[in-house]
Amino acid sequence: MITAIVLLHVDVARIPETAQAIADLEPVSEVYSVTGDWELVALVRVREHEEIAEVVTGRIARVPGVTATHTMIAFRAYSTSDLERLWGVGFEDAEGV
Repeated sequence: MITAIVLLHVDVARIPETAQAIADLEPVSEVYSVTGDWELVALVRVREHEEIAEVVTGRIARVPGVTATHTMIAFRAYSTSDLERLWGVGFEDAEGV
C-alpha cells in the first residue's frame, strides 16, 4: 500500500464542508484540520503510484474550497501504532475541562 500525505490550502470559510467532501472520497483514509501554513492534511492510501495523480489532481483538487495542494509520498512507516491514539495525544487531559 502506498501512502500519500496531501497538504491542502482551503478557503477558510469552507473548511468543514471541504474536509468532509475530501474524507468521503474512497482512497482517503483520514482528513485533519491543522495549524500552521496549511488548513487541512489528508492521508491517501492507494495500491499503485499512478492512482495518486488521479486521486489528488482528479478528485481532491477539484473539491469546492480547495485552492492548492502539496503531495508527499511516504517511503516507510516506522510505527504501526493506532492512528487515533497517535493523533489524540493530549486529548485525554482535556476531557475534564
